Amino acid sequence: METMQHNHSHTDTCFECAEACERCVTACLEMGDSDSKGHDMTACIKLCRDCADICTLCGRLDARGSEFSRDFMVLCAEVCDACAEECEKHAGHHAHCKACAEACRKCAEECRSMSANA
Repeated sequence: METMQHNHSHTDTCFECAEACERCVTACLEMGDSDSKGHDMTACIKLCRDCADICTLCGRLDARGSEFSRDFMVLCAEVCDACAEECEKHAGHHAHCKACAEACRKCAEECRSMSANA
């Protein structure tokens, strides 16, 4: 059984993305209908929750050098891309969505790079 070499930078990026997603969910839930600018934030909330979970797991697997890290990095990049795409729809009027989209794009890029080199 072969394990991957741990990359501290990648792990941090995953955890930072998870944090940005959690902050986005909280902000979306707290702002209510009057501040949502007429947008339904349900898809944003759902994707952010999924993204936070996969990023946390991906970071944890990488930190322990799991043999499954590469597979999760591929999935993490896919989920991060979907989350970023949704948050970008709201980034012009919600700073939390903009920050989340940026963190997701960074995480997706790093996961793709790491999984390709594994």
